[in-house]
Amino acid sequence: MTIDNCSALITGASAGIGREFARQLAGRAGSVVLVARRRERLEQLRNELKKDNPNLNVHVYDVDLADKAQVDALIDSLARDKIDIDLLINNAGLGDSGPFATSDPERIDQIIQVNMSALTLLTRKLLPSMIARKRGAILNVSSSAGFLPIPGFAIYAASKAYVTSFSEAIFSELRGTGVSVCTLCPGPVHTEFGDVAQRAGEARDRSPEFVYVSVEQVVRDALAAVEADRPLIIPGFLMKVGMFLVRMTPMSILRRFSSKQR
Repeated sequence: MTIDNCSALITGASAGIGREFARQLAGRAGSVVLVARRRERLEQLRNELKKDNPNLNVHVYDVDLADKAQVDALIDSLARDKIDIDLLINNAGLGDSGPFATSDPERIDQIIQVNMSALTLLTRKLLPSMIARKRGAILNVSSSAGFLPIPGFAIYAASKAYVTSFSEAIFSELRGTGVSVCTLCPGPVHTEFGDVAQRAGEARDRSPEFVYVSVEQVVRDALAAVEADRPLIIPGFLMKVGMFLVRMTPMSILRRFSSKQR
């Protein structure tokens, strides 16, 4: 699907990868819908986008995706405001770094609601109209963490495994409909995510700098993959090679390696 003149909805648009999606789409999309909790940041981003692209329609919705009632209200608002979405970017995500046994149950619920439930619900609600128009694309932001269990990051990695599996399944279901699904699985990226996921008092494990990919490249690669109707994209050559090796390695070996890292 070409993204020219599309109407795009971006969750988690107030920072990081989501904000970069808005910036790179601004010069090509007809309208963008920015969704996140922090309205002030969304309005700042809207002003930035409109300054450089005065003809762009920008809609702002402050929504806590961990609250199903607010997700339902967002969908109702889109219908009421007659905004037809043909590019859905499910980017919002939460993490929690540390042992599962000491994790905060409320945080666990937030991760499940944002990373899986809201993503699934938005996809279910917006997909039928795309199919009816025979035009549309869904870009689900997963993670390379979803390719393997990660001790100390268990809930996040598991939630992203769901996103990848779910996206691959509906990619196959939608063949021939004019609607495509792409799964974005980035590795380490310099955003606020790691700081937010970090627990107080827990040491933070950082990946080597050479495996990081810039947020600009991640978004460029993802949008190119959407236009090429590719089902999955892993930005960065080293991450592509690394994830290929991980996916080819038997779980028995991965378990031994993981236990040595603890």
